[in-house]
Amino acid sequence: MSEQPPISGSGDVPTVHVKDGQGQELLCFLEQLIPLDGNDYALLTPVDTPVCLFRLSDDDEPELIEPASASEPVLSTAEVVLQEHELSLVRSAVTLTVAGELDEPDPEELDVDADDDDDDDAETYELLVSFLVAEQEYGLYIPLDPFFVVARMENGHAQLVQGDEFERIQPRIEAELEERESQD
Repeated sequence: MSEQPPISGSGDVPTVHVKDGQGQELLCFLEQLIPLDGNDYALLTPVDTPVCLFRLSDDDEPELIEPASASEPVLSTAEVVLQEHELSLVRSAVTLTVAGELDEPDPEELDVDADDDDDDDAETYELLVSFLVAEQEYGLYIPLDPFFVVARMENGHAQLVQGDEFERIQPRIEAELEERESQD
């Protein structure tokens, strides 16, 4: 396998491979570069479509399953179901993603009540596929809110920002982005 350049371009938006602590990578578009404390932090969006895995049941709300704790039979079944739709599941850093041609969601078809402001933190998802594993139903959902990844740029390479460092810089990055938006 040849070494890919850390930052490359496809069209107008540069791309970068971000690595997590386990060495897994995720190909992302470089959206913003924000200098803080002598470091350059990158705000990235995945090139492929991020998806979330949920355990479904008739009685309860769907339960989000972290990719790292998902069992192999569940992910293998998800891969087979996605292949039937000419899509592929990518097990990458940060999140699971789906590669392939997806139809854009039609905002008018979504069950989102714009006047319902009771829970501003609630994320909205669209079901991509559902499937059964050992009589348990699962679903892969696409988050409809933008999915951002924060990375620290070091010598042209992107290292995923997590844990304490993320908690420390997240509010400062948000403040910088708000400042930039107010200047536009």
